[in-house]
Order: sequence, then C-alpha cells, then structure tokens
Amino acid sequence: MPEHPEIDSSVPHSARIWNYWLDGKENYPIDREVGDAFVRIFPGQVDIARHSRAFLGRAVRFLAGEAGIRQFLDIGTGLPTVDNTHEVAQRVAPESRIVYVDNDPLVLAHARALLTSTPAGVTSYIDADIREPGAILAKAADTLDFGEPVGLLLLGILGHVTDEEDPEAILAQLVDALAPGSYVVINDGTNVFGGGGDGDGDGDGDGDGEQAERPDETARVRAIARYVEAGGVAYNLRSPERITAYFDGLELVEPGVVPVSRWRPEALPFGEPDEVDAFCGVARVP
Repeated sequence: MPEHPEIDSSVPHSARIWNYWLDGKENYPIDREVGDAFVRIFPGQVDIARHSRAFLGRAVRFLAGEAGIRQFLDIGTGLPTVDNTHEVAQRVAPESRIVYVDNDPLVLAHARALLTSTPAGVTSYIDADIREPGAILAKAADTLDFGEPVGLLLLGILGHVTDEEDPEAILAQLVDALAPGSYVVINDGTNVFGGGGDGDGDGDGDGDGEQAERPDETARVRAIARYVEAGGVAYNLRSPERITAYFDGLELVEPGVVPVSRWRPEALPFGEPDEVDAFCGVARVP
C-alpha cells in the first residue's frame, strides 16, 4: 500500500467535502469553499450527509444482529470517520470480516484507519473501481467466503456510475456472486423534494445570479452542476422508482425503499425525522 499517494489540495474532492459536511477534519480550504457553495444552493445536503451516515450504522447493525451476517463488502468506502462499517459490525459480532473497496488515492492514504480489527475478525482494503466488479470480487475472495452470506454495501456510489456505464449491469454482476441469505444495502441520491437556496448560489436571497433557477431544475441539480464546474466529480441523481428497481428479484425488508432518514430511525422524542433527497433499501438474496 503506498505510503503517500499524490494528493492535490488545490482541487475540491468529494470525499473531503463529505468529510467537511460530517464535521470531520480531513479537508482543505478548497473543499470547505466548494462545500459551502453547494450548501448555499442546496441547504439540505448537510442533512443528507448526516442521515446517510446514520443509515449506514443502522443497516450494518441490522445485518450483523438480526440478519446474522458476518461478512461485509463495502464498495465506495469514502474517508474513514466515526463508526465505520467494521466498527459497527464488530461491535455486534467481533468475528465479522470486512472488505473495503475504493479507487481514490485520498481514501487509500487513510486506509490504515480502516484496517483496525478485533482479534477475532478481519478487515482489508482493495484499491479498485466499481466499474470493474469482476476484479473486486476476485480480490475480495481473499478475505470473504462467497459460498456463505455476505452483506454488500453500495452507499452513495451508484450515482457516480453513468447510465452509459450501466449501473444495473454492474449491480447484477455483484449480486450474482452472492450466496442465498446475503443482503444488499443501497443508498443513492434523488431530486424528489427539491428545496434549496436563493437560486443564484450567492446566498443573498435575490435570485439574480447569472445561473438563476430554471423551472425544470431542482436546487440539488444546480448545486451538482456548480460543483462539477468547480472541478468535482459528477453525480447522477436517480428517481426513487429506479432505486427501487435495483432490488428487483430480491426480498426487500421493511420498510422498503424510503428516504435514508426514514429507514428504521432511532426513537426520538420530537417525532420522525424529515424526509431527505437520498433513498435507500435493504434486501435479502433469496
């Protein structure tokens, strides 16, 4: 594993921006600048980041607990933060084995934080791209036994796959490798609820910017477009119906495909959390 992969701190980076939205410290001024600009256009992004992270914890606790899963393949890992997949799983079942997958040199630079494990369990990291599922499965087999159930996590990663690259075909190849009794966990971005800032991204409320809102655009679509202009990686928002179709042929567990904030939320004294523009589901492989 390279000790110091080359990192350009002058270009915004999605993993570092998400780290910033999650109140992390692994980010640079350019990431904070672009992250703040995104949130000025689409204020709901911070809630999406935080609810998505909380969903990871609830889903992994369900898999390791109620579902009895002891192997996890987490593709699109992102930067290590509090309660990573192995920490949540091994807290429930110390013997859990976890393979993380990412193709990001920044994540690779921090991967040693993902390789801590209980003595009874195992964690490993694969430098690979989701667009090469065969390579991922071959390398993951060094740690995981695909003859036994595996929990496959695809959290916020399929949106980085374009329609031309066929996310459904990639998902099908991954799922086909899973034994019966495995589970698939998906979380991806939508633009159902819209919502956002003032329409021009300058935060002044006047909506008179040169790229003011058009009737056919949601705030999140505009925020992503500005983000790409700033040098970020494109993200493809997809409808809840298409995200639901990712689970075709699988057995969805309750409550089905819902906003990440509404998937088995923790009991709160002030009622259910708001709906956010990211949908998720957990399903069993029959």
